[in-house]
Amino acid sequence: ACATLSSAIGSVLVAPRTLQAIGKDGALPWGGISRWMAAGRGAVNEPRNTTLVTGALAVVVVLAGNVDLVARLISMFFMVTYGSLCAISFLEHFAARPGYRPSFKSRWYVSLIGAVICFLMMFQMDPVFALLAIAVLAALYGIMTRTGGDTRDDLAAMFEGVMTQVNRNFHLRLHRRDDRRSSDEWRPSIITVNERTFDVQAPLTLMRWMCHRQGFGTHLHYIQGVLEEASFRESEQVRARLVQLGRTQSSPVYMDTVVSPSMTSALAQSLQLPGISGLPNNTVLFEISTHDEADRIGRVVDNALFAASTRMTLLVLRHGDYYFGDRRSIHVWLTWNDATNANMMILLGYILVGHPDWQRSGIRVFVALPSGDVDARRTELESFMEAGRLPVSEKNIEYLPVDSQETFRKTIADRSRDADLTIVGFDLAGLRQRREDVFTNHPTLHDVLFVHAPDEVRID
Repeated sequence: ACATLSSAIGSVLVAPRTLQAIGKDGALPWGGISRWMAAGRGAVNEPRNTTLVTGALAVVVVLAGNVDLVARLISMFFMVTYGSLCAISFLEHFAARPGYRPSFKSRWYVSLIGAVICFLMMFQMDPVFALLAIAVLAALYGIMTRTGGDTRDDLAAMFEGVMTQVNRNFHLRLHRRDDRRSSDEWRPSIITVNERTFDVQAPLTLMRWMCHRQGFGTHLHYIQGVLEEASFRESEQVRARLVQLGRTQSSPVYMDTVVSPSMTSALAQSLQLPGISGLPNNTVLFEISTHDEADRIGRVVDNALFAASTRMTLLVLRHGDYYFGDRRSIHVWLTWNDATNANMMILLGYILVGHPDWQRSGIRVFVALPSGDVDARRTELESFMEAGRLPVSEKNIEYLPVDSQETFRKTIADRSRDADLTIVGFDLAGLRQRREDVFTNHPTLHDVLFVHAPDEVRID
């Protein structure tokens, strides 16, 4: 009797004041009811209105006439309250928010044990009531976070803090690896700096495809100028547009802005920074359009040669109005200059095929070599396929004897004029010598991805 009386008195004092505080915060979906419940009487603001509400609820429960039902109901909400407090204490420990300074500190494992035991006991007592109590708690919280006032979604902020801490620890562990550049496992970690983000879609779309499952992508929108208050405000506005664009496209690519006096200086800043995975970027993507003037293509050549000093894989996408067509066919062309490019080109093709947009596509590999080298190269590639080092079947490879540049250009024009994407390799010596001609070759092809790999990528 004493225990029941003390619990009753505690509930009579606490429950109305809790409901009054909810009304004062404007957390209820009806403004008039919130104001009525927030009203108090006298100098100490006695919660008379909410006392009437809680009293009415108590009378309704008592009139049910089932003490066991009342006991289960009351016990369940006490348990869900204690369990939630312990769970929040546990999560706040890992969120490590600098502004969270509780007057009472506990060990994280004590809070975790308390939360687990509370929720286990709930389901041991009554699984149906346990689910009902959790559903009511979630519904109340959802209403409170959506009804205006000063109420914030603190639970979401807390989970963001937990994810930030986990992400921080993973980044630090990756950063401390001594063999991060010598690892045989290659996955795309692509960075691009582009001033035409909102004008052309093909480069960002290609990054989204290549970073769908295995890779990481960083897209920086270039803003020319000196970093000052005005340019910083502009960059923040552009960044908001980028975030909205990424949300609309459900893009896995991280997008941000960079303010710099020139594209070369922007590249110099960006290529030295680690990727979002915590490891250095290993690939840089440039883009040109079939409608671009020679001056812009020349700047892309200069920037590609500049970026080559970092020994990253260089990708140059030449796109036009075709926009990858029906995404049914990818053609990979291997030549005598692709000793280090071959595996990378084939691997990029298979990464693209792994995206749902390319799920109905197929890859064809063409090996164009001088007549005297075809048999030797065929034997080498067949041994690689038998060992599983090349993820391509023999029926998808075609060997073509080509003895001159003119013959090669005519052959690739005949075979790949209808391909949705053609992957072609290039080397730095040829780029320095022929410059823009490297990327403007093969004008009859649709979208072309030019690839230069500084080192051969192992495919196991």
